[in-house]
Amino acid sequence: MINAVVFDLDGTLVDTIIDLANATNEGLKKVGLSARSIDEYKHFVGNGRDKLVERAMGDGFNEKDAELVSETFGSYYAAHCNDNVSAYIGCAEMLKKLSESGIKTAVLSNKPDEFVDEILQNVYPNHIFTAAWGKKACYPTKPNPSALLALLNEIDVKPDECLYIGDSDVDVYTAQNAGVKMIGVEWGFRGRAELVEAGAPFVAETSEQILEYINENR
Repeated sequence: MINAVVFDLDGTLVDTIIDLANATNEGLKKVGLSARSIDEYKHFVGNGRDKLVERAMGDGFNEKDAELVSETFGSYYAAHCNDNVSAYIGCAEMLKKLSESGIKTAVLSNKPDEFVDEILQNVYPNHIFTAAWGKKACYPTKPNPSALLALLNEIDVKPDECLYIGDSDVDVYTAQNAGVKMIGVEWGFRGRAELVEAGAPFVAETSEQILEYINENR
């Protein structure tokens, strides 16, 4: 039985990569490091802001400069987090159909919590999520399962009633660690190969395939 679908955000429901790259590159410039490409950022994101900064800085990483890059990211992203975002094809319709069928929808992201609602309200203004969490100070980042299990407890859903959906190995491992069902989406930042290698039991090519999977497993 699937009573709730919990989505990753970046690369799963929303294409945010340009704004994430721009914000981090702004920070890199502050400390005299070269900007990174969009394709590089597709492999830097996924484990939260601190790891994003560390990966982007590469060999130039040091704690003092990383703090400035992170602060610059935060202030820049706060002003520009919706500049270039877009929904992935079919996701708005998928969310609508899930709600109509009585399935709860939620978001769990490693993105700083303060940005999650703002982006969702911009990209999916007509959809009401049961819960939408970013990285909260009281929980470690995914793939640690603590935040996912706490979110499920808040929305009164048992782990075996949850389907978790994401675009990276981090999402596969999060689902495995939490003991919940999982679908990968190949349209995100990492692609099918990473998801399969990490152990995703099913990788959807389209949002319609997600709905089909849910209908078959309800």
